[in-house]
Amino acid sequence: MNVLLIGGASKVMDVMIDKLNKSNHRIYLLTGQKGKDRERGISRKRVFERYDFLYDSESVKDVMESVRPEVVLFMGAYDPNFDWKYHGRTESVRYTSSLINILSAYSMLGGGRFIYLSSQEVFSGSYVNDIPETEKVSPKGFKALAVAQGEDLCGNYRNMQGVDTVVLRLDRVYGIPQKGQEEDNPCFKMCLEALKRGRISASSRKSFSMLFVNDAVELVYKVMTAEKTAQSCYHISSMEEIKEIELAQIIIEKMGVGISITDQSVGEKYRHILDGKKYQNEYGQRIFTHYPEGAEQVVSFMKRHSDSFLKSEDTGGGWGGRLWHNTKVAVKTLLPFIENFICFFVFRMLYMQASGSQYFGRLDFYLLYVLLFAAMYGQQQAIFSALLAGLGYCFRLDGGRLQFEVLLDYNTYVWMVQLFIVGMVVGYIRDRLRHTQDDKEEELGYLYERIEDISEINDSNVRMKRSFEAQLVNHKDSLGKIYEITSSLEKYATEEVLFYAAQVLAELMDSRDVAVYIVANRDYARLFSATSPEARKLGNSVKYTATGDMYTELKNGRVYINKNMEADLPLMASAVYGDDEMQLILMVWGIPWQRMTLAEANRLKVIGTLIQNASLRASRYLDTLKGQRYVEGTNVLNEDAFTLLVRAFLEAKSKGLTECTLLEIVTGYQGYEQASALLAGSIRQTDYMGTMEGGKLYILLSNTDLENAEGVRDRFRRLGYESVLKEAVV
Repeated sequence: MNVLLIGGASKVMDVMIDKLNKSNHRIYLLTGQKGKDRERGISRKRVFERYDFLYDSESVKDVMESVRPEVVLFMGAYDPNFDWKYHGRTESVRYTSSLINILSAYSMLGGGRFIYLSSQEVFSGSYVNDIPETEKVSPKGFKALAVAQGEDLCGNYRNMQGVDTVVLRLDRVYGIPQKGQEEDNPCFKMCLEALKRGRISASSRKSFSMLFVNDAVELVYKVMTAEKTAQSCYHISSMEEIKEIELAQIIIEKMGVGISITDQSVGEKYRHILDGKKYQNEYGQRIFTHYPEGAEQVVSFMKRHSDSFLKSEDTGGGWGGRLWHNTKVAVKTLLPFIENFICFFVFRMLYMQASGSQYFGRLDFYLLYVLLFAAMYGQQQAIFSALLAGLGYCFRLDGGRLQFEVLLDYNTYVWMVQLFIVGMVVGYIRDRLRHTQDDKEEELGYLYERIEDISEINDSNVRMKRSFEAQLVNHKDSLGKIYEITSSLEKYATEEVLFYAAQVLAELMDSRDVAVYIVANRDYARLFSATSPEARKLGNSVKYTATGDMYTELKNGRVYINKNMEADLPLMASAVYGDDEMQLILMVWGIPWQRMTLAEANRLKVIGTLIQNASLRASRYLDTLKGQRYVEGTNVLNEDAFTLLVRAFLEAKSKGLTECTLLEIVTGYQGYEQASALLAGSIRQTDYMGTMEGGKLYILLSNTDLENAEGVRDRFRRLGYESVLKEAVV
């Protein structure tokens, strides 16, 4: 298989080349570099053909036509050719234009697969649950925005041009770094901080997952070689959650003594993990390198090659690290003086040899020597070299005796003054140029940081502006609009209200994950309707009195806000009261943490109040349904009441608001009275028995899917009754 890799020299690229070589694929490489930039890359010995062209070059089209690859892998978020640290704004433009040029050239081939490597950076903020592929991206910063735009470009070419593009979002790839090259992953940053400062700053409130580079390449390779893909975007993640402080402890254990932890466990909880279940179900997944083994490899390499990662001002970690650092600083400080001494003796020999020479006698080697060090090291070394040159000129030995007449000659002092003046002037100019360059770089760094800050402020302002625009256009937050939507519950039949209350609540709270629980007694509440599987995660029955802060807030009539981001509790919850008793619990799960504010809590409270009358009426109706509409002498609902109830449940099921299963009981020659009496002990209080179709016995299992219904049917069989699944009401 012909594979075209597009990207600069990086660890991901190296491991990918090794993997493709071992699998006997023919590899072509487009480096995105040209001219002298090529020298900075790593030699690609096992690449069949290497193309050193810029991404926006016209030659990219010729490369595509020449190679005609079956698979193109663009490194995207992991391409080191783009300098995001200091030139984010300009690089984002270059990134987008480069990708457009590559995609347009590739689309002309009419075949193959284009794989785009994205990362978790396209999502910002904290997420209670693992982030699925369907989650809307929320990039923050120039790099994240450019990478997200790259995903959109791939999607557009897939939808409009029919190009087989696949976006792979990798979750914090880490591995053994290249010497001196910075990487943007928690493991590298912690190791670097340990080497620089002898401590690691970490928080127990931040959690994430990482993926070792070898595992990441192995999982990407499966998509490259797959015959077809079920979807256009996959999340590739180890899904092994680890807290920041736990990773710091692993690194300290592998690094040895002398490193401490600075605990920064303050603020709100932060959780950011990609959900890779769809990839796992389609391709299978096995993680070979877990955090202890991966961190050990990174730590071992960075300790061996610490010189390439540390600067002169870094203190290193521990007593041994400080001693080694001070030794290196001393050697680095003395090195120019040692070089000066060595060069002095060289130039002195040249001066002695040239003395009296017809051709070189007038050449002042001492002056050249002073100028050389003044231009290389500046004023300090210029003065030192001028002193050595003066001593070398004055104290010339002739047969082991000092020539004192040189000291008495005023021309000697004129020459020495000239030497010092020239050396100091040249050294001063060199120092000024160096200071000017350093000031310029420092100012540029400061300005780039200011640009990033301004961009973040602008992004926040834009989000607020769009939010206000949406409020003005849609009026969803106005009391009039909220009342209009909640009033729509009045049009539903009584048995349908609670189902659609969840739908109304989801619309008004702008959340896909909403659940409505009916309070069964003073301890338990049972699930009645929910808008998604995520909203059902607490189960069909929950002991709400054991939910801690949530129960305390609801009992006191307040809205519960999950400030600690506890995974087993909703993000927001509110209770609906009737006759001073808690009747319903409204739970909201799928909202971003930015919206977990007092304003949102007040809105949930208002919504609960507005739907209170309709929802309480429906709740009481269901409670009294069994008592008032039973067939006389039995616990079976009459045909009219049961038919209405079943239709309401099945209609809600078709809209994803609940789960239910309808069973027809085969009573044989028996009447339904005898069968219902025996079966009543095998169903829950939340299930319903009734008659339909001329006296046939049916059982409605609420909040029960087909898989769980099998257990109930087995209980019926043990009692001697078979049952038939029904999907609709006649």
